[in-house]
Amino acid sequence: MWLKHLITSIALIVTCSITAQKLSRTEKKIVSSIEKNNSEAIQFLEKVVNINSGTLNAEGVKEVGMVFKDAFDAIDFQTQWIEMPNDMDRGGHLFAETSGKKGKKLLLVGHLDTVFEEDSPFQTFEMVNDSIAHAPGGNDMKGGDVIVLYALKALQENGLLKDAQIIVAFTGDEESTGKPLSVSRKDLVEAAKRSDIALGFETSTGFNYATVARRGASGWALEVEGKRAHSSGIFNEDVGAGAIFEISRILHQFYTDVKGEDLLTFNPGTLLGGTFVNFDASTSKGDVFGKTNVVAQKAMVRGGLRFISEEQKERARNKMREIVEQNLPHTSATINFTDSYPAMKPTEGNMQLLNTLNQVSLDLKQGEVLAYDPGRRGAADVSFVAEYVDCLDGLGTMGTGAHTPEETVNLNTIEALTKRTAILIYRLINQ
Repeated sequence: MWLKHLITSIALIVTCSITAQKLSRTEKKIVSSIEKNNSEAIQFLEKVVNINSGTLNAEGVKEVGMVFKDAFDAIDFQTQWIEMPNDMDRGGHLFAETSGKKGKKLLLVGHLDTVFEEDSPFQTFEMVNDSIAHAPGGNDMKGGDVIVLYALKALQENGLLKDAQIIVAFTGDEESTGKPLSVSRKDLVEAAKRSDIALGFETSTGFNYATVARRGASGWALEVEGKRAHSSGIFNEDVGAGAIFEISRILHQFYTDVKGEDLLTFNPGTLLGGTFVNFDASTSKGDVFGKTNVVAQKAMVRGGLRFISEEQKERARNKMREIVEQNLPHTSATINFTDSYPAMKPTEGNMQLLNTLNQVSLDLKQGEVLAYDPGRRGAADVSFVAEYVDCLDGLGTMGTGAHTPEETVNLNTIEALTKRTAILIYRLINQ
């Protein structure tokens, strides 16, 4: 628990000496622009939500990207659509940029894709009441993208971006990153190397929280082989334990021997076992054939691993490898790991960004902003750039039920969060 306590302690130290100040005349003009444009921002959100952009729907991802491209073109950003290779089976990325040398160089990170594929029954933006809308991907994270756009629009309308370097990077495959990562995240990493600070607009963890640390994500694939035989012979010297008993042993030992480190979690998401097993990794679907009187000859698991540092990740992997090698009679097993997202550690620079955001929020009379528990957050694109720049994430919209048919977005918070973002950007590019 030491890491959670450290973040909480630093956050308290950072915020205890801060008091609200008055907004400058220029900042008040920014706020007025956001208030004027808020209805338009919500209409824009409805438009992009109603275009399906599931990660595997590359055409839909690009369609949403073109809507945002036109909007960034209209506020004098230089835009570029970056296609991914056909064999990657992923949509491209939208980058928009202004050039300059004033203040901090900023990278603003979002994504265009959602978890809702073309065959999802949950497709359209629908009002629940005056403040809440059902919206597939509206909270995660088209709403965050809209906050970025309309914060920058307010700054542009007031002539405040003329000598600032700001790169907007909206990826098309955040929910399921294209492989290899060296290709799918190449442009994002290169943008980070030209920047000082990255701000991520993933769904908010709460109006008074921001993210200074995120756990990394890794996949693991476990394959087990047993000896196919009549079930009457199971456990004897010639037949052994079979694939399903062996995979059960391994999973149980993962639970008892690997579990326990703070902020380390792992989850077996798919389990198949029988005489014959088929699994399609691209769709996460599979089927098995087996009989109760036949010892299973094959079993497999696909799972995920979450970690707060590379060192923690490697410790967990080594323990898992050791367990996999301790096979039951007449069985064998292999485990392979696939990197997806690195960890975003809590750093002094990240905490200073939180300090700045907190002051902005207080000045807007929106209350203090604290660091959110990294154990309660998933991975995100900002983690790919954390090695190169100071980072702050969780600056997007508020809502409920992300990744579920009940996903909602709280429209009443969009204006306030856009104000917070715009003033934060303004202060950073004027440091």
